[in-house]
Amino acid sequence: MSADALLLVRRDARGVVTLTLNRPLAFNALSEALLGALQTELAGLAQDASVRVVVLAAAGKAFCAGHDLKEMRAQPSLAYYQQLFAQCSRVMQSLQGLPVPVIARVQGIATAAGCQLVAQCDLAVAADTARFATSGVNYGLFCATPSVPLSRNIGRKAAFEMLVTGDFISAQQAQAQGLINRAVPLEHLDAEVEKLVDSIVAKPPVAIAMGKGLFYRQIENGLEAAYADALQTMACNMMDADALEGVQAFIEKRPPRFS
Repeated sequence: MSADALLLVRRDARGVVTLTLNRPLAFNALSEALLGALQTELAGLAQDASVRVVVLAAAGKAFCAGHDLKEMRAQPSLAYYQQLFAQCSRVMQSLQGLPVPVIARVQGIATAAGCQLVAQCDLAVAADTARFATSGVNYGLFCATPSVPLSRNIGRKAAFEMLVTGDFISAQQAQAQGLINRAVPLEHLDAEVEKLVDSIVAKPPVAIAMGKGLFYRQIENGLEAAYADALQTMACNMMDADALEGVQAFIEKRPPRFS
């Protein structure tokens, strides 16, 4: 895609796809057009069996400042806001619905729906100078949709404090609270993301896909339903050729030869 596109897409030979938000002068705010580009790309990736990992990155100093407030203020109607937040929610759910892990590469601030993006990704690595906030409340708008993944990532009291104060937390706090996996110096950010990528692409894709689907389903279920789902998923996974090879390799004390 051209350098002036809202969303830059790069793919390598391993099946690692990097999606880069490309509105640096607007702090990568999620305009309707950018949300549309993301949704289109995610829909395509969901059908592409060659994809192994998706990295969500951003150009410029900020990761994402949330919704485009100028765009939102230009059309003050209930119907428009319902449509906009439904569009954003579809994008967020599409990230979780992908059969491959999605890693947020966070080089700068992530606020409001930008913080939501980080929380919605399966994994997140941030520069140690990055900061996070659900800051809508500072402008009279409680970050309701960001609260959904936020409260599923970190403890209730920590999430609620972010939501009702709008205060920033540091990358170190975000890691301690479970919003991100790792906080590293900016110059090591790509290398740290690559460590996760390398580890994931070395695993059988069927196991990763089945595991990701089960992981999120069981979180929303009660204990009995979660175990019922988990045992069925694990039994089906065991019938996969790579799983059988992995077990045989363990028995024979050799590295597995995955297909």
